[in-house]
Amino acid sequence: MKNIAIIGASGYTGAQITSLINADANLSVQGLYVSEGSLDKGRKLADLYPVYSHMPYVLAPLTDEAKATIIAEADAVVLATEHSISLELAAEFYKKGLAVFDLSGAYRFADVAQYPKWYGFEHTHPDVLADAVYGLAEWNSEQIKQTKMIAVPGCYPTASLTALKPLKPLLTAAYPVINAVSGVTGAGRKAHLHTSFCEVSLTPYGVLGHRHQPEIATQLGQEVIFTPHLGNFKRGILATITVQLKPGTTEADVAKAYSVYDSSPIVTVKHNQFPKVDDVVLTPNCHVGWKYDENSGYLVVASAIDNLMKGAASQGLQCIKIHFGV
Repeated sequence: MKNIAIIGASGYTGAQITSLINADANLSVQGLYVSEGSLDKGRKLADLYPVYSHMPYVLAPLTDEAKATIIAEADAVVLATEHSISLELAAEFYKKGLAVFDLSGAYRFADVAQYPKWYGFEHTHPDVLADAVYGLAEWNSEQIKQTKMIAVPGCYPTASLTALKPLKPLLTAAYPVINAVSGVTGAGRKAHLHTSFCEVSLTPYGVLGHRHQPEIATQLGQEVIFTPHLGNFKRGILATITVQLKPGTTEADVAKAYSVYDSSPIVTVKHNQFPKVDDVVLTPNCHVGWKYDENSGYLVVASAIDNLMKGAASQGLQCIKIHFGV
């Protein structure tokens, strides 16, 4: 039995991964924590999310005493915290010997020069960063087993990379074009006018400047054009991607490339049949559909995930189970 502490448990992702860990027979929740200044400290998780009324957990403030208890009792810590907060907490717990599963972007880039540009801070722990592994579960399982510092991917990159990585040997130098739509939970639990349901209307944002673009490009090994959109639904992501394949590529070549997922219990790939968000909401699954025009050499592939599950919490759980072999 592995004991897992969850920090930032009051947010959508923190609450979701708490539920998943609580339901796993090989894992237990060591405790739930929020910042010392949080208005949610001392409250039951079920007070914030009645759907979790079967769980008795109380949100404790992350005091120095709480940190000492985590280090003494937990095998791992999940960080569902803001990037700059995860930057420091991940290093602190990692150096104390705990496995760290960071759901923020604080350790996703190996290159320290990327952080001031995309996250607005200098990376102050290059030694910990050097040990970090990108937790795209289907592709980096061996590395996830071997390190205690796992950077769980972003939700848009997970949907995009799951669709694109099998195609990498078949791609030309042309940039893949990714258009992806996310539900409003992707913006987090804090109230903002632009994510109020009365204000939400399908719209692009972060055009040619979203931080997930370089994350996708780095992990794919090729530049991409990435345009995220905000949709008027609660949860889920649908990424529709157009790519140019090398001359002479056939449908059989594409099918062979995607056969890498044939034994996956989570990724489902279909030819000439495209997924919708409702196919994957509230599940850890990724559904991929593709169609290829051999005459033009262009392929369209769509990838659907739940942004709070495969895009965050359930992929975090995958990484935990891979790392501990449970």
